[in-house]
Amino acid sequence: MIRLEVIQGQSKGRVFECAEERITIGRAPTATVVLADYHLSGEHGLLFQEGDSFVYRDLRSTNGSMLLRGQKRILLDGSDHWEAAVQDGDRLLLGDATSPVILLVKIVDSSEAEEQRIIATRSLAELEAVAGKVEKGPEVTALYTAIKHLGGRIELAETLEAVARAVLELVPRATHVSISLSEEKDESRFVPMLARARESSGGEPVMMSRAVLRRVLKDRAAVLAANARDELGSSESIMGAKIRSTIGVPLWRGDKILGVLECDNRASAGIFQERDLDLLLVLCGQAALAIDNALLHQELKLAEEKLRGENRYLKGRQPDVTFDRIVGDSPAMRAVFTQLEKVIDTRATVCIMGETGTGKELVANAIHHGSKRREKMFVAQNCAALPENLLESELFGHKKGSFTGADHDKKGLFEIADGGTLFLDEIAEMAMTLQAKLLRVLQEGEVRPVGASKSRIVDVRIICATNKSLEKEVETGRFRQDLFYRLMVFPIQLPPLRERAEDIPLLVQHFLRKYTSEMRKSVGGVSQEALNHLCAHGWPGNIRELENEIQRLTIQVEDGEIIRPEHLSPQIRKVESLVERIAPPKGTLKDMMEHLERWLLIQALREHGNNKTQTAAALGITREGLHKKLSKFGIDGKSRE
Repeated sequence: MIRLEVIQGQSKGRVFECAEERITIGRAPTATVVLADYHLSGEHGLLFQEGDSFVYRDLRSTNGSMLLRGQKRILLDGSDHWEAAVQDGDRLLLGDATSPVILLVKIVDSSEAEEQRIIATRSLAELEAVAGKVEKGPEVTALYTAIKHLGGRIELAETLEAVARAVLELVPRATHVSISLSEEKDESRFVPMLARARESSGGEPVMMSRAVLRRVLKDRAAVLAANARDELGSSESIMGAKIRSTIGVPLWRGDKILGVLECDNRASAGIFQERDLDLLLVLCGQAALAIDNALLHQELKLAEEKLRGENRYLKGRQPDVTFDRIVGDSPAMRAVFTQLEKVIDTRATVCIMGETGTGKELVANAIHHGSKRREKMFVAQNCAALPENLLESELFGHKKGSFTGADHDKKGLFEIADGGTLFLDEIAEMAMTLQAKLLRVLQEGEVRPVGASKSRIVDVRIICATNKSLEKEVETGRFRQDLFYRLMVFPIQLPPLRERAEDIPLLVQHFLRKYTSEMRKSVGGVSQEALNHLCAHGWPGNIRELENEIQRLTIQVEDGEIIRPEHLSPQIRKVESLVERIAPPKGTLKDMMEHLERWLLIQALREHGNNKTQTAAALGITREGLHKKLSKFGIDGKSRE
């Protein structure tokens, strides 16, 4: 058997006792030794027995491994080799070389495991009879006092502490207590949750023995075991000897085991007796109820936080949108719709590019509500709207006490959007450190809240948007190249409004219906002249600018009035003043055309400082042709060549 003690890393203090032939180490939940440190790979390394020795093999991890034996360092990165024999007392340095996870290796003689003998067991069926016997015994007062510690606790951490304190108070010989609980999604896996040592023992907390845990689960009973080679009797010499004994008790939820409590006497003389086993069996009946209530309270808190987050985003988000509700019939938009139909029901990450105000979030919303994820949440976050530390907490969540002001656990947007879609707007504005964490989520499908030691698996589709060129951001070093390739699986370019002017009349009518309904106001419509001005405007703010203009017009015009050019904003009406300035006097078509041509020649000369060569080039005619036209219209353009 091999024992691994974490002496540096997020799981510092944990001890893993492994009797398996192949022991995998990494972040993956399926690993034998699960370590949540972000710089480890999912399957980082493998320990296996080869003859009488153990061998460690690095599984071609991202950040590598090192074996430290005294002052000797053996690098396992493939340059020389990937594996090395492991000896008792060696240290394994895993992951980031500047701050690695360090495991102390202890190789336990298999005979030690065989020494442990079962003295007594108590099944769940015996609980009632045992409780009746304890109630009539002298320890009933001590049991009652210990159980009182469990009252009034609703937080899981406080409840586990109270259980450990009750055990140490009830069983004077006990020096160490540990508690493991089953995982929510896999009840066959038990996670160490607490380890405590009696202060007077002077020892360090020790995690649960895997051998005792396996025996409790196998027999589905409380067990009392001791590590004596010979059969144990009840003589005073044996009872006074310093023999290590252990009690393991299941914590029952109905007929299922929600956890296991273990205590031992490694720092005191004398082994446990059967009455200690009986007392702990009865105590754990109450402890299981208290822990189950604390777990339920924890689940309710998490559900409440998730609902609070969902409500916050439900109140502020746009209404559900599908493609048939997106206004646009221009060739440019039809091409976009064709692209979207191909990607809508895939898991591919979509990157929507376009100028500000082109409707990127609207398109992302439509992708979500047209896909199979429509029953789950669509959550949007502007990456430029929050500073880096707040954005990290918003995306990944945080644990209570992880930073100043973190007075409660908070669900991140990734967990709120679990099963749905997360839309990250202005992705180019995300800080480089957060880009690395986002990349990890995309690669591993796991998020870890700020201040948490464990990651959580999430199923979220990412849609991002930017009004910048991510290629240029990569070239300038402001955006990670590896993240760029992860996000640009399916890029979509939204056209600016000036390139889809055919859609402006449709959009005007759409927004007019929206705001007249919202304001309960009747507008007679838009005059053709005003519509011409709207179509002629360049709309640098795109659809958002057009929507704001229609909203302002709806407010401004009287009930039932038709929108006319004089109602339009000055920047849109400037086209009108230009038309008035160049409007030719009424006459024959030839006279009016010559008037316009003369005005255009004068403007061109003025724009080029009367430089005839530049003016001719701008107008697309020869210098001689320009001279003829100037002479024809009597324009005396003084040259500045």
